Amino acid sequence: MRSVPLIVCIAIGLIAGLGAQTPPAAPAARPAPPTRDPFTPGYVTATELPDGAVPPPNVNGNFVIGPTHTPAPEMVVKDGVPQGTIHNLTMSSADSKFYPGIAREPGTFGTPDPADPAKLVVTTSHPAPYTRRVAVYVPQQYVPGTVAPFIVGADGPDPLLFTTLDNLIAQQRVPVMIAISIGNGSGDAQGSQRGLEYDTMSGRYAEFVETEVLPLVEKEFNVKLTKDPEGRATMGGSSGGAAALIMAWYHPELYHRVLTYSLTAVNQQWPPSAETPHGAWEFHERLIPDSPAKPIRIWMEVGDRDLFNPNVMRDSMHDWVAANENMARVLAARGYHYQFVFARNAGHTDRTVKQQTLAGALEWLWRGYR
Repeated sequence: MRSVPLIVCIAIGLIAGLGAQTPPAAPAARPAPPTRDPFTPGYVTATELPDGAVPPPNVNGNFVIGPTHTPAPEMVVKDGVPQGTIHNLTMSSADSKFYPGIAREPGTFGTPDPADPAKLVVTTSHPAPYTRRVAVYVPQQYVPGTVAPFIVGADGPDPLLFTTLDNLIAQQRVPVMIAISIGNGSGDAQGSQRGLEYDTMSGRYAEFVETEVLPLVEKEFNVKLTKDPEGRATMGGSSGGAAALIMAWYHPELYHRVLTYSLTAVNQQWPPSAETPHGAWEFHERLIPDSPAKPIRIWMEVGDRDLFNPNVMRDSMHDWVAANENMARVLAARGYHYQFVFARNAGHTDRTVKQQTLAGALEWLWRGYR
C-alpha cells in the first residue's frame, strides 16, 4: 500500500476536524412572557366586557377586553369622509441643541452593576448622528391660521392615527385637531438615542418638542398650535408611552391628556438619576402616590402576554403587566381621571388591540374639551 506523507495526513485531519466543528450557538431566544390573569390577587378590580366590546367613552375605571380584537370601523378609509393632508419633514441631530445624538454598538446591551442590580452599566454607547422623520396630519376641516388643539405621538409616523382622526373628526367625536407624529432618534433601551429621549425622567423631551419641533411645524405648514394644556395631548406605545406620560408629568402646564399602549413604567432610565433611581417605575412606586394630583387625564392599555424581564436585569422592576396594574391602582387612589384596559390574548403594543381600541380611547381622552 502506498504511504501518505505525514504533512498530508495532518492537513486531512485538520480539514476533517474543521468540518466536524459545531457552529457557534445562536443567542438564547427570549422566553415567551407568561399569560397573566386580569383577576390575579393584587391586581385592580376590573369589569370584564363581552368579547369584542370596548369601554364606553364616558366612564373611568378598569376594564378587561378580548380575546377577540376586531378592528373598529374607524380604522379604515371611508368614502365621503374628508381626509386630512399628511406633511413630512426630516430633522437632523446636527440642528438640535437638546439631542446631538448617541448610539449603542450593535449586538451589545449592558451589564447589571454588581453593587446595585437596579442599575445597568453601559460601556458601548457613544456620540452618533441621526435623522428623524416628522409627519404632520392636518384635517381637511382645519381653517389655516386658526389656533387648533393637537396630539403629539411617539415612534411616528402613525398612519393608523391619521385615518382614525379622519373618521372621528367627521363624526364630531373629537375636536378638529392637528396630529404631530415624531420619529425617534434610533435604537432602543439604555444607551440608545430612543432610550435617552423616551425613558429619561425629566422634562427634556417635552422641552425639545416645544422648542425645536412645534415651531418648525407651525412655520412649515401654516398651522397655529394651542398653548392651552387642555388642548394638548401626547400618545405612544412602550417607551413611547413612557415619554407621553413623562411629558405631561414634568410639564403639566403644557399637556393634560395622555394615551399609552404597554406603558413602559419600568426601570429603564439611562444614564442613572439619583432623583429617580428606578426610572419610570418611580411613577407608581413613589411619584404619583407621594405627589398632589396633577391635572392629567390618562388612558392606558396592557396585554396579558406583555413583557416580563426582557433583559439581563433581574431587579423585579421589569414586569410590564405589574407596572400598569400598579399605575391603575395609584391613579385611582389619587383621584385621577383614567381608563385602564387589560387586553386578553395580546402581546406588547399589540397592533390588533390598537386597531380595536384607538377610536374609543381618543374619544375618551378628549372628553371635556370645549
